[in-house]
Amino acid sequence: MKRKINLLIIASILGLIALSIIQGYLVNNTYKLKKKAFITETRRSISQIDDFSPALDSLSDFWQENFLNTLVDYKYGLAKKADVVNGLELVIDSINDTYREEYQKELVKNNIPYGIKFHKKVKAIVLLDSLQNDTIFDIDKTPKRIYLGDPIPEENALGVSTTLWQTDHTSSKIINGENREIVFYLMFQTQDKMDIDGWKKIVFKQMLGLLLLSFLIFSIVIGLLYYSIKSLISQKKIADIKTDFVNNITHELKTPLATLTLATKMLQKDEIKQQPQLVDNTINTIERQNKRLQKLIDQVLSNSLGYKEIQLNRESVNIEAYLNTVLDDFQLSITSKDITLNRKFYISKKTINIDKFYTTTALLNILENAVKYAGESIVVDCTVESNSELKVAIKDNGIGISDKDKKHVFDKFFRAGNKEIHNVKGLGLGLYYTNQIIKAHNGNIAVESKEGKGTTFILTIPFN
Repeated sequence: MKRKINLLIIASILGLIALSIIQGYLVNNTYKLKKKAFITETRRSISQIDDFSPALDSLSDFWQENFLNTLVDYKYGLAKKADVVNGLELVIDSINDTYREEYQKELVKNNIPYGIKFHKKVKAIVLLDSLQNDTIFDIDKTPKRIYLGDPIPEENALGVSTTLWQTDHTSSKIINGENREIVFYLMFQTQDKMDIDGWKKIVFKQMLGLLLLSFLIFSIVIGLLYYSIKSLISQKKIADIKTDFVNNITHELKTPLATLTLATKMLQKDEIKQQPQLVDNTINTIERQNKRLQKLIDQVLSNSLGYKEIQLNRESVNIEAYLNTVLDDFQLSITSKDITLNRKFYISKKTINIDKFYTTTALLNILENAVKYAGESIVVDCTVESNSELKVAIKDNGIGISDKDKKHVFDKFFRAGNKEIHNVKGLGLGLYYTNQIIKAHNGNIAVESKEGKGTTFILTIPFN
């Protein structure tokens, strides 16, 4: 059974891990889809701003016109490539502040609530020719960055679109008294990029409901799994305890029943019937075994009572005299083993109101356990204190209790798992009943123990 439970726990953990991986995969995919949808929608909004804003179009026309004029000078040999690039950079820088302001106004106008940085970065400027193209600027071959808009770190940049401006331009100019006409074809490539301030937080907020729902479902699954396994283990423990109890009570009942059966058969014999002395002895045996059976049944019934069902008949007793009487009677009853019973009294308050019958039963249960689970030489230390409450500590030199079993010693029908303990007769009700008696007095009982080093039971009863 234990192996099956272990396999079930391993299978449950593996299933939980698989569920976690699947859920993580689905959440990650959802995040990617949300991110993609969010960025796509933002790109659409950005594209509309760039395409339908008269103010931004006017600024674009301004730098394009200036750039074409500089390019004309280059074609006429009046400027170099570096002059063209520097002139473009200069005119863009001159209008850049105005461009950024107008762009932010358009963002507000289009009800885009989050902060966006945007720029148009020049990628390539090429003069097209049927024989050989003339490259004025190529971003891949120079560290220079020419952009219109906000500076954006490359690691944060999100692509919006790539724009290709192609035009043919015709210009005439008088040079050295001669009217010269020139025609050129231009390819001007730009890349639009954006940086959305805190876009990861925005996407996360959009997914917050899904994340919370996933976490809730996952928590419920873990909780149900934990509860199921815990219930299964508890049910197994209860089943084991009940089986153990049935085995113990069966063993306890077998001896008197066997004796009764034998005595009954003897009484049925004619030769026994004719001997009055044997008949009387047999009847006495039957009576003794009947009383033993009744005592076992009464023990099960009375020791199964809860503390709320115990009706106390309190009376005032002298603490030291009462406990000495209990200890003396107990010591006289032990004849099969050598026992040393040490007593220490630290008495401030001399009397207490208790039910003598039940309290005596509780004390004797603990003392009897000390004898049951000890060797041939038994040493029991009884320390009594009475300050704000009555405290009785009973320490033995027995086999002790394991940490695993210690928290269950007061459970009904529980018997610890040591082999030595199972060699001792018992129903697993004594300490349970003792605990209920102390609880009925509004007190508590604690146990301190280490395997092989004895056990200490501490009973505490308040004076009120």
